Amino acid sequence: MNSKKRAAEKAVEYIQDGMIVGLGTGSTAYYAIEKIGERARSGLRIKAVASSKRSEELAKQFGVALVPIEEIDSIDITIDGADEVDNNNNLIKGGGGALLREKILASHSKRFVVIIDESKLVGKLGRFPVPVEIVPFASNLTLRHLRALDCEPRIRRDAENVYITDNGNMIADCFFDIIEDPEILSARMNSIPGVVENGLFSHTMVHAVIIGTENDTVKIKK
Repeated sequence: MNSKKRAAEKAVEYIQDGMIVGLGTGSTAYYAIEKIGERARSGLRIKAVASSKRSEELAKQFGVALVPIEEIDSIDITIDGADEVDNNNNLIKGGGGALLREKILASHSKRFVVIIDESKLVGKLGRFPVPVEIVPFASNLTLRHLRALDCEPRIRRDAENVYITDNGNMIADCFFDIIEDPEILSARMNSIPGVVENGLFSHTMVHAVIIGTENDTVKIKK
């Protein structure tokens, strides 16, 4: 079993009957959705909300019952991956393009459990670019303000076309060297008109980080 799958299956152990579960997006979240479907077929009774159209499709494929986000008041647990996790459990997310919906689910969850393999651990964030969801209108001006934060923003492309999120927006991948204070940077990014949300997730949102290792074990950082 690979380390991502090991972490995902450990996280699914947190899920109990009757819960509302938030489903993440990406290669590691895939394994969580697959395992949730397996448990649902064995009798687990839960309802789920998805952070992307792709995860909705996976949930249906694996037999996970979905509920419209408009019909819930809160989420018991959200399980999702991350592109980087620092020593304090701050995250960079959004490599899969769903950072806005992922942050909405995480911020309304009683528990936000992050699943990764060891390669995603860093001392300080910055090796992976920070995805920033921006509106298409005046995107050149938004990029200019992002560039003033000492980064190099690049509009994400899907083959030859500009990548468009499920919300109809664009993503600027912002390349930094080292991010000294993720919370301050997040606030500065979100203060720019044209920015919808960014992929920096504060440690204050995170209940636990589950790390799959190559030696058939998992580590849990709380």
